[in-house]
Amino acid sequence: MADALFVVLRKVALTLGDGALEKIGTEVVEAAPIMTDFEHSMKQIRGELLILQAFVHQVSAQRTSDKAFDAWLDQVRDVAHEVEDIIDEYAYLTAQTVDTGSFFKRKFHQIKNIAAWQKFPNQISQVEARIQRLAEMRNRYGFSVGELERNKSLQLSSHICLSDSAYLMDNSEIVGNVDEIGKLTKWLLEDKQDRSLIAILGMGGLGKTTMASSAYKSQQIRSHFDCHVWVTVSQTYQIEELLRETITQLIDQRASMESGFMTMSRVRLIEVIQNYLRDKKYFIVLDDVWDQDAWLFLNYAFVRNKCGSRVLITTRRRDVSSLAVDNYVIELKTLPCAESWELFCKKAFRASKDNICPENFRSLAEKIVTRCQGLPLAIVTIGSTLSYRELEVEEWAFFYNQLSWQLAYNPELHWISSVLNTSLHDLPSYLRSCFLYCSLYPEDYKIRRKLIAKLWIAEGFVEDRGDGKMEEVTEYYLSELTQRSLLQVTERNKYGRARTFVMHDLVREATLIIAKKEKFGIAYGNAGITQVTHETRRLSIKRCAQSLHSLASSRLRSFILFDSKVPSPWIYDVLSRFRLLRVLCLTFTDIEQVPCIVTELYNLHYLDLSHTKVKQIPSSFRKLINLQVLDLRFTYVQELPLEITMLTNLRHLHVCLIHDLYARTLNCFSATKIPGNICRLKNLRALLTISANKDLVSQLGNMTLMRSLAILNVRQSYIKEIWSSLAKMPNLSRLLISACDMDEILRLEMLEALPNVKVFWLAGKLEGGMLPPLFAKFEKLTWLKMDWSGLKKDPISSFSHMLNLVDLWLFGAYSGEHLCFCAGWFPKLKTLQLADMEHLNQIEMEEGTMTNLHELELSSLRNLKIVPEGIRHIRTLHHMFLKDMSIEFIGRLQGSDNHIVQHIRDINIFGPSDSRAVNNFIYSIYFAHKYGPGAIKYIPTK
Repeated sequence: MADALFVVLRKVALTLGDGALEKIGTEVVEAAPIMTDFEHSMKQIRGELLILQAFVHQVSAQRTSDKAFDAWLDQVRDVAHEVEDIIDEYAYLTAQTVDTGSFFKRKFHQIKNIAAWQKFPNQISQVEARIQRLAEMRNRYGFSVGELERNKSLQLSSHICLSDSAYLMDNSEIVGNVDEIGKLTKWLLEDKQDRSLIAILGMGGLGKTTMASSAYKSQQIRSHFDCHVWVTVSQTYQIEELLRETITQLIDQRASMESGFMTMSRVRLIEVIQNYLRDKKYFIVLDDVWDQDAWLFLNYAFVRNKCGSRVLITTRRRDVSSLAVDNYVIELKTLPCAESWELFCKKAFRASKDNICPENFRSLAEKIVTRCQGLPLAIVTIGSTLSYRELEVEEWAFFYNQLSWQLAYNPELHWISSVLNTSLHDLPSYLRSCFLYCSLYPEDYKIRRKLIAKLWIAEGFVEDRGDGKMEEVTEYYLSELTQRSLLQVTERNKYGRARTFVMHDLVREATLIIAKKEKFGIAYGNAGITQVTHETRRLSIKRCAQSLHSLASSRLRSFILFDSKVPSPWIYDVLSRFRLLRVLCLTFTDIEQVPCIVTELYNLHYLDLSHTKVKQIPSSFRKLINLQVLDLRFTYVQELPLEITMLTNLRHLHVCLIHDLYARTLNCFSATKIPGNICRLKNLRALLTISANKDLVSQLGNMTLMRSLAILNVRQSYIKEIWSSLAKMPNLSRLLISACDMDEILRLEMLEALPNVKVFWLAGKLEGGMLPPLFAKFEKLTWLKMDWSGLKKDPISSFSHMLNLVDLWLFGAYSGEHLCFCAGWFPKLKTLQLADMEHLNQIEMEEGTMTNLHELELSSLRNLKIVPEGIRHIRTLHHMFLKDMSIEFIGRLQGSDNHIVQHIRDINIFGPSDSRAVNNFIYSIYFAHKYGPGAIKYIPTK
């Protein structure tokens, strides 16, 4: 609830902290007094908001259900939004005033907007009055922390009640997790004298408490121990209460009361437990543990007595589960389809014989189970609710069609939202805004790490710690959300780093309800969302965009369009109503030119026009002085205007068109021209892909923050200066250099290696057909691609020292006949692609080489007739892609040499005439890899 204030106060500081009036210039004579008063008043309001923020922070974690307090807090949020609107309007008008157009144009804007400037005093007065009234209301209705503590206790009791419900569940109703239950039983009963700490990890609703209670109540397990304790910890535990609860269960309750345990200090309580457990074999369950601090004290109380004792904790947080040593962690996942169906039928059709679903209900029941996405809590609760209703198809259909509403407002399903929201309410404000933003994506959508990081930064959710490493901060945020089981990692790259994340659909539903309630954002086209109010701050449109006839919200800050079928006139029209946008995503839409209004969005930080038909970027882009990200990938833009160099806040500039998705040709990318002086773009972290020229290469050295750079059309005369510039980029990790044509010879002999580069793509002929010495120092490389290098000597041995190499691509790089991969080489290599080496006739793979290889691609190696014998030793090889190979090679692969590849589960073979099929194959893999299968339906067919 404090997230709005958190973001607003940061914006106030950024907008007013550096003498904003001085930046405006001296020509705004009429407006200067107004702006001076504005800054003074805004700084006063900032002080008032700080007090409100401190109060809200103090109580927001408790998330009371007090309706009066909720209504008051809703008004606090409205004020915060109103202040944000004033600040953004101020920034908007300021940007117009300092526009670098003609003198007459600037004067026109001053006269045109003088009325807008004159509104500020009245708006400020209204905000000040509202803040004053809010403070008075807080005192009038007694919103004190003490009062909220009492409500917190009631909430805690409710939460414990939910935990108790899971604890009291009959073991006969448990479905699934057979292997996990077996593993837990084995660990509890194993003959090990050291005290063991075992953890059950998973998101809310997966059945952690149910599994723990099953073990706790098992007579086989109970008889194995001298004493047993079950303690529910929860988010708002008091360590003394946990210790007293433990003593009460260990010792007769009357005896514990008579012994004065209720008044003992923390240290004395620990001593009592230690003395009691010192010679006993105990089994203690700590249910619902939210942080490691609780264990710091309990660890002392639960003595390590070498009696074979066990402590079992359940938690949603991965950092808590890490307390369990020796990998004694059971991570629960959602139930598979068959087990989800079995559990649902047990609950929904408990009155029928053998819990059989009637045939006429099967289709509806399957849809309901699918919506639950394997979450036992949802399956049990929804199934139980339906079991008490009339067995009528119409009633079930109504329930299913209104499921989003039911989750939000049906008290019978309150258990689901209560459990799921507990994790959300535990988030600090800086993480809460980030997580709410994730809910704007469609269901099952793979949220890409790099994309969401840029959006969070553009929205102002990420703290700038002054070191220019906001991207690293977003990595921490994502790690925190996964540690808390709120986001699940769905895919990791070949280096083990999380690439995409997904939010469980019911978690997303619950989060969207809160996002809508708090006016944070709306996902239109989602079930249950039928309208968009003018107060909405962020809007994503999944489908049916044209049904939004009355869409008008000057407050909108993010507009993300997933509906690729919407006509361009609708887009041009609707954008004219959002002049304070910070984020605009129109990827995959059918637009051919940049909407005119875009260049008037002075507060825009993020603009995504990728995969559109846009051909030209207008010079008026110079107005977008706050732009941080400009994504023009897969557009038809071949040259950027001179004015692009005026966008000094740009952090990421992506502009390219890929002609050959398989990247087998030297000119597989379009090289985009950037005229003018790029020295001013000192904040750039990524620049992809640009065409080299003499002026540009001399200016690259000013971009010292660069991390990813792709530069094409390179001539030998540029190399020395390019390399000198690259040496000034200490954070550079990804580099693509491509020669201007197949005849250009690149001389790299005298150049020093770039020590921090991890991804290197070099396209072009090398001097003398020899690898330059700098390759011997590329020890951090994880990805290497070499195209048309003209190497005369087998290069594999020269790469063998690259122990971190995960991907190796050699396309037309070698003119020899023999490649040899020796034992012990490339221990981390997962992908090997060899293509277009016309003389290659033998590939030797010794046993023990490339022991982690997953994918092997061979293309246009027409002289290779024999299947490499060593492939049979690479048991990790799962995928093999063959294109335009010789008839003899394919014949042997399918015949006499088939035993070599029998262990490979997926072999794709394409002939020389299958270019369209290859392109479709690569294209589908590319988009599934980039956006996930959930996004394919939003991608138009090309």
